[in-house]
Amino acid sequence: MKTGGSYESVDSIILSGLDWSPLLISVKTGIVATIISFFLGIYAARKVVKAGPRIKAVADGILTLPMVLPPTVAGFFLLLLFSLRRPFGAYLYDTFHFKVVQTWLGCILAATVIAFPLMYRNARAAFEQIDVNLIYAARTLGMPEIKIFWKVVVPAAGPGIASGTVLTFARALGEYGATSMLAGNIPKKTSTISQKIAMVIQDGDYATAGFWVSVILIIAFLVIFLLNIITAKSMKHVSRW
Repeated sequence: MKTGGSYESVDSIILSGLDWSPLLISVKTGIVATIISFFLGIYAARKVVKAGPRIKAVADGILTLPMVLPPTVAGFFLLLLFSLRRPFGAYLYDTFHFKVVQTWLGCILAATVIAFPLMYRNARAAFEQIDVNLIYAARTLGMPEIKIFWKVVVPAAGPGIASGTVLTFARALGEYGATSMLAGNIPKKTSTISQKIAMVIQDGDYATAGFWVSVILIIAFLVIFLLNIITAKSMKHVSRW
């Protein structure tokens, strides 16, 4: 009984003194980064699919690069670009008072750059599997290209785009390396869940770290569960073997 009571007291102490700002910052960052990646990923996928072989190979390599690079390397390049000590970063700040380094905007930018390839790759794969006869039929009916894209192409590629959106959100939510390089770890400002876990482990607070790890695990499970539902709906008309 004493053991159970001690566990309950420890849990209550952790929850009562817990700073929930990392969860809020992570969720806000994930949502904004997902929205940006959604439209940029669809636009980039459309352009790459319609490009020639050489341009497609180069563009695909550049757009996919953040997915294969270590996040700290991507964060380093972002820091070189947007640092106030660099020409571009100084120009943005002096002209527009636009600061990226050590701000929440830096969290969004880092998460978007790292998560964008997932949206782009899924959208491109979905576009390449569309039956071109659907597009020809829409053109025969006199539909403009932009309307064909949003009314025919996007709905036909819906499951792939939805999967890319879910994966993009999950990746943006858990981003650590590039965010640490660009935005830092400022409490209640740029401290995400991943950064919070690293910080409390360094302080030896494994109880708090375990709580945030549990939060990440629950979110990851829900993301995978949602992804499986989307995949199952897209495959319900496919014959099983």
